[in-house]
Amino acid sequence: MSEGGKIHEAQVLKPTKGPIQALDGFAALNEIVKAARECVEIHSVERSKRKKIEAYEVTEVARIRAAEDLLRRYFEQVFAERRSNFGELFIRLDQAMEQGNGEVINAALRGIVDVARTSPLADLGDLSQIRSALDDPDQVWDL
Repeated sequence: MSEGGKIHEAQVLKPTKGPIQALDGFAALNEIVKAARECVEIHSVERSKRKKIEAYEVTEVARIRAAEDLLRRYFEQVFAERRSNFGELFIRLDQAMEQGNGEVINAALRGIVDVARTSPLADLGDLSQIRSALDDPDQVWDL
């Protein structure tokens, strides 16, 4: 098959009985040369297609790895911030409990619940926008 799914067709020579004419021998030689050329051409086209696919694969794998690295670093940063926020809120809660300060206890608990309720992905916005950005080869990712 060639590009576009077209099937290559050629004339099939019928066996002859009796002596073979020079014209028949020449026609057979032409068919062999033509078939060989088509075979070489198809092989070249298919090899080029394979090379393009291989290049595409390398490029896409690199894009995926870059996006993965960026997302991993983002999560490390966000969870570090969340860990810090939780730490500070629990310190405030402990201090308020030692002092018996109900207002600060309530505020610290509200803060802990609010931080726990939010997902790091919620801050990213609409995930379809992220998918679009991942699909955009011109997207620039900055931290």
